[in-house]
Amino acid sequence: MNIENIIAQNLLQIKAIKLSPQNPFTWASGIRSPIYCDNRVTLSYPMVRDLIKKSLADLSLSFGDMDMIAGVATAGIAHGALLADALHKPFCYVRSSPKGHGRQNQIEGEIQPKSKILVVEDLISTGGSSIEVVEILRAEGHEILGVIAIFDYGFEKAKENFGNVSCKYRSLSNYSALIQEARDTAYITDAESVTLSNWNSDPQNWYQNNF
Repeated sequence: MNIENIIAQNLLQIKAIKLSPQNPFTWASGIRSPIYCDNRVTLSYPMVRDLIKKSLADLSLSFGDMDMIAGVATAGIAHGALLADALHKPFCYVRSSPKGHGRQNQIEGEIQPKSKILVVEDLISTGGSSIEVVEILRAEGHEILGVIAIFDYGFEKAKENFGNVSCKYRSLSNYSALIQEARDTAYITDAESVTLSNWNSDPQNWYQNNF
């Protein structure tokens, strides 16, 4: 079994990912979805947490040598810090907007000028939050080697968005591996697998076309 399927299996087992084709979830964006992913749950399971930390470290090798790890606030902070610890690299995290009090920092941590930085996110849907951090760091004069995440929905919009800003991104697991694992373990039926694939092809319109 490859790492994509192993990670997907673990996320399902600890209920970090929940699938509910018949009773969809509502995302913060308003999208109705048959899947909900909360990778913060992995932090409560030491064996899964260690697997993800090691896998992120292995994946980071494909980006070359880096000066620093940056986490996307807030969900990417913990996993970014774990990766930085595994690699013995400095760590910082970046907010989408400056803090409203104190020093009003947007970037928390000390970064040397013109650093080579790898950005860590927990989950990639359209890539918006990750790309925002990439552009904030680039505006400060840093080189972004890429973005890595635990899970990626595989949306075409994400590929388009990352392509538009010329930023490489990779994930430990993805939607297709998840569906394969869920089907192989009888977590979902074949009919539910079709429903989930239809959603992934057109998440914006899936609910109104099917309910």
